[in-house]
Amino acid sequence: MTTLLFDHPASLGHDTLPGHPERPDRIRAIERALGEPRFAGLERRIAPEASPETVALAHPRAFVDALLAASPERGFVQVDADTILSPGTLAAALHGVGGAVAAVDAVMAREAANAFVATRPPGHHAERSQAMGFCFFNQAAVAARHAQAAHGAERVAVVDFDVHHGNGTQDIFWADKSVMYASTHEMPLYPGTGAASERGDHDTIVNVPLRAGTDGAAFREAFASRILPRLNAFRPDLVVVSAGFDAHRRDPLANLMLDEADFAWATRELLAVADRHAGGRLVSVLEGGYDLTGLALSAAAHVGELMEA
Repeated sequence: MTTLLFDHPASLGHDTLPGHPERPDRIRAIERALGEPRFAGLERRIAPEASPETVALAHPRAFVDALLAASPERGFVQVDADTILSPGTLAAALHGVGGAVAAVDAVMAREAANAFVATRPPGHHAERSQAMGFCFFNQAAVAARHAQAAHGAERVAVVDFDVHHGNGTQDIFWADKSVMYASTHEMPLYPGTGAASERGDHDTIVNVPLRAGTDGAAFREAFASRILPRLNAFRPDLVVVSAGFDAHRRDPLANLMLDEADFAWATRELLAVADRHAGGRLVSVLEGGYDLTGLALSAAAHVGELMEA
C-alpha cells in the first residue's frame, strides 16, 4: 500500500494579511519539497470540501453555522488578534477538514497505509465553540470522531508534536475516554495550557511540556518515556497526528531546538505504534511551522518516513 497526499488549491485562498506567519507560502514550500523526484511514489488526491454536518462531529452546529455566517464577501473579519477571516478562509478550512475525513476513509478502507493532509489553516487551537490561534475548525478532532462514527473505531489516539499546545483538541476530548490526546509542546508559550497536571476526566490527556531550548535528544527522551508507553497501553485503532513543525530550531515563533531528523524519528515511532495496534492505520494533518525552510525540510522528512512504512 502507498501513502496518500491530500491537498487543495483553496489553501492558498485563505488571506491573513501581509506579515502574518500563517501564510499561503507555507503550502507552496511544502509543494516544492514534495515535488522532488523521491516523492514521485506519493498518490496525490484533492481534498474534498467537508459539509457543516461533518464539521459538527467535533463542534456544535450552532458554532459552525455562526462562523460560516461571519465569512465576509470582501475585506476581513478579525476573530482575535491573530485569527483573521477573509473571503477564502472557510473554503480553505472546509477542504482541510474534508481532506482529513477522506484520509481516514482511505486508510480505514485499506486503500493506503497512511496519509498526510497538507492544507491550511491549522486546526488544533480550535476549541469546541471557539476559533482562535490561527485555527477555525479542528480537523484532527473531526478525523477522530469520523473514524468512530463511520468506521467503528473504538479507540483513537491524537498525537500532537506542534510546538504550541493543542488546547482545542484537549477541550474537545477532555471528557472522552475513547480518545487519547498526547502532546509535546514548549511551555510557557501560547496558548498557556498543557500542564502535565491536565489529564482529562478519564486520564486520557497526556501533556509533556518542554522548556525553551530543549534539544532533539531531550525531546526524544520525553516522547519515548512519557508518550509512547501511554499510547501502547491505550492500544488505538487509529493514530491521528497533529503534525506541526514549529518546534524546528529555525522557527520564529518558539524556542525549541529540534530539526527535521527529530520529526522523522517521531514519525517512525508513531508508525510503530500504529503497526502494533492499528494495523498500520495513521493519518497526519498539517498544523504549524512558520519558517519556510524548516517547514519544507520537516514535512519532507515526515512524509518520507510515511512512505517507508
